[in-house]
Amino acid sequence: MHDRLLPWYAAHRRDLPWRAPERSPWGVLVSEVMLQQTPVARVLPVWERWMSRWPTPSALAAAPTGDAVREWGRLGYPRRALRLHAAATAVRDAHDGQVPADEAVLRTLPGVGDYTAAAVSAFAFGRRATVVDTNVRRVQARSVSGLALPAPALTRAETALAARLLPEDDEQTATWSVAVMELGALVCTARAPRCSACPLADVCAWRAAGSPAPTGPPRRGQRWTGTDRQCRGTLLQVLRDSAGPVPAHRLQAAWPVPGVPDEQGQAARQRERCLDALVAEGLVEPLPGARFRLPGT
Repeated sequence: MHDRLLPWYAAHRRDLPWRAPERSPWGVLVSEVMLQQTPVARVLPVWERWMSRWPTPSALAAAPTGDAVREWGRLGYPRRALRLHAAATAVRDAHDGQVPADEAVLRTLPGVGDYTAAAVSAFAFGRRATVVDTNVRRVQARSVSGLALPAPALTRAETALAARLLPEDDEQTATWSVAVMELGALVCTARAPRCSACPLADVCAWRAAGSPAPTGPPRRGQRWTGTDRQCRGTLLQVLRDSAGPVPAHRLQAAWPVPGVPDEQGQAARQRERCLDALVAEGLVEPLPGARFRLPGT
């Protein structure tokens, strides 16, 4: 598989700034956090603005947390902005402002789990690490296990398989991991795999089995309209767009948005519940006089 996939990646890899030779370990860490459950096209402009404004962990650590939330924009899951700020502060205070290279040490940073630690260790420092994301799992499931889709949640067997597939040459392991991810993102996609363009097509167990359909209950995409996620995002956007504190009545006017029904006042209760949750998570700061703002701004 290595002699097929690595040349394909060399020819088809996307030119992304966090893969550039001059990128910093901090830039890699920021990209990995931003790319969680978020497509590259949405991350690119935010990553570029973020790195221009905060090119080092110490620069972000010195900024109010609310600035990080504002700059996060509409990437979704804004708690990631708070985690990045907390990680930057830990890097500044405990690691002399330098992102650590060791996986175990990376996992001690706030908000950095197994995947992010492995990815930063591999892609920023070239260390041997087992990097398993959704794309890697899908490529493995099809090419090796003969399944249309991986299990709903990561299993130990998948991680062990990814470790076995790593090249023996340590210098190639990071390239291999990102190549598998790229294949899953561009060719071996979830809904419309382009098998005719796949470098693994003639050794793919799934194709050899006749490309069987997925087993188990159907997997449905996440609903957006009317959800708490939409409500939270709407409230946060009002605060991002404001130069100062926002009175409660402006937040009340922001939700529900057109297209979201308000049956028996449910939208108002949803708005208050989401606002309370945003305050509890540290994404919104309440002020006297029924006003709200992004934290620390």
